[in-house]
Amino acid sequence: MAVGNVRLIRHGRTAYNAAMRLQGQIDIELDEVGLWQAHTCAEVLAGGTKPARILVSDLSRAVETARVIASRFDNVEVIVDERIRERSFGPWEGMTGEEISANWAEEFAQWRGGAEPEVEGIESKSEVADRMLEAIEEHSADLSPKQTLFVVSHGAAISCAIAGFLGEDASQWRGVAGMSNVHWSTVARNTSADAQPAWRLVEHNTGPSVVYGKNAWENGPEDAEAQVPIDPVRTASSVSFGEA
Repeated sequence: MAVGNVRLIRHGRTAYNAAMRLQGQIDIELDEVGLWQAHTCAEVLAGGTKPARILVSDLSRAVETARVIASRFDNVEVIVDERIRERSFGPWEGMTGEEISANWAEEFAQWRGGAEPEVEGIESKSEVADRMLEAIEEHSADLSPKQTLFVVSHGAAISCAIAGFLGEDASQWRGVAGMSNVHWSTVARNTSADAQPAWRLVEHNTGPSVVYGKNAWENGPEDAEAQVPIDPVRTASSVSFGEA
């Protein structure tokens, strides 16, 4: 029987996030604020539903976020799958919006407007949605309707996956806003087998920023508004990661 709930979690902040650079599939580690975000969010998640397993992108910023979250749950299986990684943005990766616009003005305007820019190396949103859902279905097929799968991924990839869950064309649909770092969205399977779409979006962009404030969450524990609930020290985890 298929899993009942899928919680899609974005990774913590990186230096590229802070500099407003498009990361795509460049492998960037969490910065210190991102690590604090991961620990803070893990503390919140630990008070709720335990995941049956955690599926994670192979990019280090996602793996490290998943490791922190997994450390709050006993004996949770964590599986790394490259199909959960971020959308590829080809030659735009590593650039700021200004840098992209200077060289691809028309294509950048199309992208900002929600269209698919015709630039070699940029993965289509439909392709991202397809690989995301394929991996999620594969790794949740043996779970029950009462169980929850955590998926630690990336902003654009999660938006594409949500469109796919809701039966929308990811290349055309822009029905949800972007996500903050280490916030999550949850989809729940409809109880009726005949319901269309088969999934409902029951949470979107949920996380600790509602308590700390947007600026404090983005700037980290040294921000004057932030009240740090836990020690954001990097800790070793004994979680065993499997490769898909």
